[in-house]
Amino acid sequence: MLMQKWITGVMGGAIAFFAHAVTAVQGIWIGTDPSLAGPRIYFANHASHGDFILIWTVLPPRMRRQVRPVAGADYWDRGIVRRYVGSQVFNAVLIARNGAASKIDPIGQMAEALDQGDSLILFPEGTRNTTDDVLLPFRTGIYHLASSRPDIDLVPVWIENLNRVLPKGAILPVPLMCRVHFGAPMRLKDQETKADFLHRTRTALLSLSPGSEVKG
Repeated sequence: MLMQKWITGVMGGAIAFFAHAVTAVQGIWIGTDPSLAGPRIYFANHASHGDFILIWTVLPPRMRRQVRPVAGADYWDRGIVRRYVGSQVFNAVLIARNGAASKIDPIGQMAEALDQGDSLILFPEGTRNTTDDVLLPFRTGIYHLASSRPDIDLVPVWIENLNRVLPKGAILPVPLMCRVHFGAPMRLKDQETKADFLHRTRTALLSLSPGSEVKG
């Protein structure tokens, strides 16, 4: 057990070091403090498989084990190495993206992690954005999760430039500076409709994108 913990710690440190070396990633905490206690839901734009790695990398090292990415089981369960990194190093909450393939409720999985005191990294677009649109429409999962745990803060996170560092289909990353912008926490309002909540959270995320004229 101690050996496994040491190995996962070394691998996590190596991944963070590599991410810093390639991207010189900077965390910009605009409306919140990374050291505040309590579980949170970090929701971010999604353009690369490396998105959550940058968020995870800019967090204080002592927090990383308690901040778990929500990721597709079909990708992270493929191969021994990928499975080990996803489940052991990143402690990911693995979701079956084909609902017919699993009887496990994904909202229940995420809510259980929050109840255990862990924070989540969530991508409300549901898939990588490979279009010319700045941000895809949000799927409803973030609303249902917020409804199930309305006392949990949701923190918008904009990842800048990673789509250029690791474009779809690329094998090797292109060295380029990245920034991760963290916005102010928000919660589901009383009597707020699903449509209003999705619009408000999407607007809050867009407002963090560089050069955006959108105001949350």
